[in-house]
Amino acid sequence: MDYPNDRTTPGAPVRAGIPEHGRIPKYYAAKVRLAALIEELGEGEVLPAERELALRFEVSRETLRQALRELVLEGRLRRLGRGTVVAGPKLEQPLALASYTEGVRKQGRRPGRHLVGLERFPCPPVLAAELALNAGEPVWHMERVLLADDERVGLESTYVAVARVPRLDTDFEPDSSFYAYLHDRLGIGFGDADERLETVLATPREGLLIGTPGALPMLLIHRLSRDTRGRPLERVRTLFRGDRFSFTAHLGDASGRRASGQ
Repeated sequence: MDYPNDRTTPGAPVRAGIPEHGRIPKYYAAKVRLAALIEELGEGEVLPAERELALRFEVSRETLRQALRELVLEGRLRRLGRGTVVAGPKLEQPLALASYTEGVRKQGRRPGRHLVGLERFPCPPVLAAELALNAGEPVWHMERVLLADDERVGLESTYVAVARVPRLDTDFEPDSSFYAYLHDRLGIGFGDADERLETVLATPREGLLIGTPGALPMLLIHRLSRDTRGRPLERVRTLFRGDRFSFTAHLGDASGRRASGQ
């Protein structure tokens, strides 16, 4: 746990943000005090005006803005109109064979999706190799904005063979769970998947769809899923807002032995 204090606070770790030489940048000192103020105010409360905060912390407006920008990027604050409010906790999404819908509902939030587009096209060679198809076979591309309580939090692109889901354009409700559709309507179960996670910046188009500035870090997950028979099923590219999401995973000893703690 990182404490919003300096390392003289009892129990605060050395890595609390204070360099070993002890010289603290002014913006960081302001950020520490802002973090303490955030804890006092609580979720949804509006921060005092920049002028008032700059006077209170005895820093320039630009120094204060740098501290505010970092806290916004970290997801602890969010802009609302011309003001700044305390953000709620980040959504935790498990790195597991579970749908986005399940992950959001478990946290008491209302999941949703907005369809950007659904099209079919001849599968290019690289994607065909991943999905065990012949190049040129028809595939669906479905792109949807991810929502949590009507807040735009991500962008999802799904590629799946038309032969596996031939009536996707007529039988599927685009604001619902694709995993539930496959399981409940088509009897297709998920067996396993490979995932790769990286940090990126959104393109101008992605930022416009998600409603974020271009400088906001994003978490990008690439997933190749297989059915219970081991056949490739879908290729998914999902972009999550870095200020609204964190990811969790349960780890075990790959050898099957109980971890020793060393």
